[in-house]
Amino acid sequence: MTHPKTTLEQWRVLQAVIEHGGYAQAAEKLHRSQSSVSYALARLQDSLGLELLVIDGRKARLTEAGCALLERSREVMAKARALEVLASTLHQGWEPEVGLAVDAAFPTDVLLQVLARFAERAPQTRVQLREEVLSGTDEVCVQRAADLVIGTSVPPGWLGDRLMEVEFIAVAHPQHALHRLGRELTADDLMQAQQIAVRDSGRASPRDGGWVGAPLRWTVTSMDTALRMVSAGLGFAWLPAHLIREQLAEDSLRILPLREGRFSRAPLFLIFVQTEHSGPAIRLLADILLEVAGEIEGGTR
Repeated sequence: MTHPKTTLEQWRVLQAVIEHGGYAQAAEKLHRSQSSVSYALARLQDSLGLELLVIDGRKARLTEAGCALLERSREVMAKARALEVLASTLHQGWEPEVGLAVDAAFPTDVLLQVLARFAERAPQTRVQLREEVLSGTDEVCVQRAADLVIGTSVPPGWLGDRLMEVEFIAVAHPQHALHRLGRELTADDLMQAQQIAVRDSGRASPRDGGWVGAPLRWTVTSMDTALRMVSAGLGFAWLPAHLIREQLAEDSLRILPLREGRFSRAPLFLIFVQTEHSGPAIRLLADILLEVAGEIEGGTR
């Protein structure tokens, strides 16, 4: 393994000379003597075998090679600073990575808002996100496959904080046969039509979500696919209200006129998978989830 011929300090000096307009100004900003600045730059250029700077009057000007290498050096310096910040956060007990498992019914816009706030306050911590359906979140808890879980139920042996409720609405394309009946619908009517359902991602004890009585049923693996199929007129489904807001407003989907059951609500819970091993990054992400959910439930968003 070959060692670098240059140092980060030499590149820092080069950046300071360009940013502050000359050797004397850089020396003042770096709290160094002008001779040490000149020496650092001379060593840098000798090590590279390239001329990076030329003196133009009283100002130092970059050569073509200097311009190219300066930009790359800024990237290197930024990575070095990020590495130092990461080391500092690890020293303080911050986890380098947090695993978050989310039920597919959790609103995507809420999730993005949460992750944006988390990124601002813990930029050095990565988030490993996985999407599950129904009992899939239970299995994540049992297998300890994430640090935090947002699920529609709390498995035995765990405790959960209620985050929010998600409303599901029975919908179909405006030209679907169910709408063409022109009257209130019953369960018998639904039995004659094709339902689109989202498959439980759990394997140990899969369960059905909502009404799945139709013998004609297609099962898919994601909410987005279910939405596309219903929008194409291939069946009816109960879909999260937040997912179909635009389609309802545009009348590309219509609410089924069911006598009862056209709306249903499902709670979502926040679960610490291993409370005793939850460090500051995990707890921060949990706090932000509760904070954002509270704003939405309180109507302040």
